[in-house]
Amino acid sequence: MTAPVLISQATYEARAAFVAELAARLHTYGTTAQRLEGAVAGVASRLGLECEVWSNPTGLILSFADPVRGQQNGITRVIRLQPGEQDLGLLAAADAIAEDVLAGRMAPVDGHAALRALDGVPAKRSRLLDIACFGLSAAAVAVLLGGGLPTLMTACVAGLVTGALAVLGAGRPQLMEALEAIAALVATIAAAAIATFLVPLSLKTAIVAALIVLMPGLMLTNAVSELSSQQLVSGTARFAGALMILLKLTFGTVAGMQLVRLFGWQVQEAPPQPLGPVAEIIASLVAAFAFAVLFKAARRDFLLVMAAVLLGYALTRVGGEWLGLASTSFAGGAFFAAMGIAVVSNAYGRWANRPGALIRVPGIILLVPGSVGFRSLSFVMERDVFLGLDTAFLLVSALIAIVAGLLFGNLLVPSRRNL
Repeated sequence: MTAPVLISQATYEARAAFVAELAARLHTYGTTAQRLEGAVAGVASRLGLECEVWSNPTGLILSFADPVRGQQNGITRVIRLQPGEQDLGLLAAADAIAEDVLAGRMAPVDGHAALRALDGVPAKRSRLLDIACFGLSAAAVAVLLGGGLPTLMTACVAGLVTGALAVLGAGRPQLMEALEAIAALVATIAAAAIATFLVPLSLKTAIVAALIVLMPGLMLTNAVSELSSQQLVSGTARFAGALMILLKLTFGTVAGMQLVRLFGWQVQEAPPQPLGPVAEIIASLVAAFAFAVLFKAARRDFLLVMAAVLLGYALTRVGGEWLGLASTSFAGGAFFAAMGIAVVSNAYGRWANRPGALIRVPGIILLVPGSVGFRSLSFVMERDVFLGLDTAFLLVSALIAIVAGLLFGNLLVPSRRNL
């Protein structure tokens, strides 16, 4: 049976229900507004539906025109959702179901049921692995930021505590609301205690590395990307959400340092101690593994996601050092890397007929300037306003460079169905 026959046999309500469920899934799995709206509109058109889509970080509105009586007598769905989190495994699964429906291998009603079946409760083993990857990513980032061995070990321990808090907060709304502030407070006190009583270390590097997974660098990048695509409501809301996360992280850190001063601890600071190129290579591999786990990549895509993280970092080094772009005012290394990642991800999506997000999202994760935004707010709250503003300008430059790189990459190789 061909695809047009299967689609024509499906009722208007069944096709609309499938499209609405697909839109909700894409939102839940972290798709930005412009990509979600483009993908959903394209799927609806191929299913013979006239659909208007409006997406924002906390919900969706979908309006389906009645095939007989027109837009004024159709179906309108208002779906309230929590802000989406990146889940590359389920995103790829939802995309595969959509492909089966569009190709006629599955009826829309069966596709709707298959999408609903994607829900599941993560196993305890995966939660323990998530906690471990918080620590691994913190240790890897500490090395990439130039921290020595004591800083690395401190960041790893504080990262494990942050991961445990994040896993505990998943089922506790009140804890989740204050997660960033509590994690920053605990990480700051833990790092300060080690630097006071055990060994000198680079305190700020250890704190930034421990909190790196909670920093909204990717959210900031998505917000600017949405604003550049004229998704003004969604981009503004997402930017405000990212700013609030940064404020909570900053408040927790400042409160922790105030407690350290109240305790009378004398923190022993150590200068940066880069561990060399071999350690940097090992750290990038560890970071790639950790982010592949935290992005919930499927087993078949695990090596692909790890390769994307390494590719993004390598392109940054190539653009920033070998091509002499590191000193440019528009963050040339980040621009070059983002453009390269966009080209590779779009080419993969078109060749493999799978979401380019499998490469694009992990590829830019080490480029996104979440730690820069955190430092800019920290300097302001510590009343070093000029240094804070200077760091904030660096944040804006990095965001613009990354988004511009993605836009130029999309011009060179168009994306496949916006995903």
